[in-house]
This record gives sequence, C-alpha cells and structure tokens, in this order.
Amino acid sequence: MALVEVRNLIKTFSATESLFGRKLREVRAVDEVSLQIHAGETLGLIGESGSGKSTLGRLILRLIEPTSGSVLFEGHDLANLAARGGAELRLLRRDMQIIFQDPFASLDPRFRVEDIIAEPLIIHRDPGQHLPSGSTKAGVGNRVIELLGAVGLDESARLRFPHQFSGGQRQRISIARALALRPRFIVCDEPVSALDVSVGAQIVNLLARLQRDFGLTYLFISHSVPVVRYLSTRIAVMHQGRIVEIGDTETITSRPADPYTRKLMDATPQLYA
Repeated sequence: MALVEVRNLIKTFSATESLFGRKLREVRAVDEVSLQIHAGETLGLIGESGSGKSTLGRLILRLIEPTSGSVLFEGHDLANLAARGGAELRLLRRDMQIIFQDPFASLDPRFRVEDIIAEPLIIHRDPGQHLPSGSTKAGVGNRVIELLGAVGLDESARLRFPHQFSGGQRQRISIARALALRPRFIVCDEPVSALDVSVGAQIVNLLARLQRDFGLTYLFISHSVPVVRYLSTRIAVMHQGRIVEIGDTETITSRPADPYTRKLMDATPQLYA
C-alpha cells in the first residue's frame, strides 16, 4: 500500500471577475491528477511555473481544499477524517509537513528560532500523549537543540531572530521546524529556488542525508530538472494541471515519452553531458 495516494484530484479556481461581479471563467489548476508516493522514496514533481505543482502539494496536505477527488494517507481518506470532527486528521498532520519555497517569508520575524521550531511541538502536545521530546519545557528545549544540530546549526542559533541569518540558514531553520514532530512525509515546495546554486546544493544534500537518517518520504517540487534528477527515485511531469508522464528517474530523464517532457529535457542539455 502506498503511503500517499492521490485519486482524481481536481482544484478549480475562479478567474478575475468583471466589473459587474460576474465570474468570467474558471481555471483548473489541478486537473484529474492521480498518483502514488511510496514510503521511503522521493517523488520529484517537475513542470513550468504555473503548471499546478505547488497547488497539488498543498492539496495533498489539505492546506487548501480540493474541488473534487481524494487524498489517502496510509489508506485513510483525509476528507473523511476531517468530516468526522478532525481529531484523527490532527493526529495524522504530525506525519505530514511542508518546507516552503521562500525562507525569508516562511519564518515569523517576531519569534526567536527556538520559538519557531518549538511551535509545532507546543501546538500538537496532547495532555494524554507525550511527544518524543517529552511534555516539559526542558524536553522541548532539548528537542530544539537536537533539531538544530540535525540541520547543521549551532545551539546558539536558538536565541537569535530570522533576520540575523542568511537565506540558506533560514531554510535550515525551516527544515528543523518541519522535522519537529518526526513526520514521515514532507512536501518540499521549491526549497532551493530562492537560494544561489552553491547554497541550494548544500540544502539538497542535507535533505538527502535527513531522508536516510530519519526514513523520510518526500514529494520534491521543482522546476529544476538536474536537482530533481539528483534527489528523486521517480519523477512526475506536470503540465497545465495534469500529470503527463510518470516513471523512474532514469527513464524520464533519458527516454521521455511525452512531447512536453522531451521539451523539458531538451532545455537541460547538461543532463546528457
């Protein structure tokens, strides 16, 4: 059984309204998408800007609601869990996290790093269930220090504010926050696109190491074919809201079948060097 399964997912947005308040048209950002993500793998999701990649990632995590279709996590339909009151969905949310594209916008500038990383631990602490870090303030503090070390930051970082860090360091803080609840599945939404090449490479290598260390499963969203090729087990290609091709990394990058996929590969000549 797949860890994550997407079935016939559709998301329709209303386009700009006229001066008289009438809806001019609707746009299908995600159009009948079905796919599976297996435990321990990285499914790379590539396509041009506006193809629906980030929307699909947010739909999978129920950060936005689908127009129709379903998302299953270990066989549990997330919509059904939400309809039953949300308690079960809240528990499953510990297993599903996201790393956002912009490390400058995704961290609250008013909070110290220790508060940013500790926030998920505090929000998801249940009176009758102890998180791995324990329920005490000291336990949460120790977990924050542990997470900073895991992403390559010194303990002293916890007392500083986001504006005191570089873009790469901020993304490491975002990754630490995503790891706080020991999730099994993480959506990486263009996590290196706002960084320069060398710093982005460091973040990609960090994500690969963390996957090995913590047994993570990734949906890695990017417009960069080389990055996706390096990190991914399989690749799905998205165009105008649809998945036009999906398969193992070597097949997709070396022997693409769909014309749009071939166009993406032809625009990345270094793949064939």
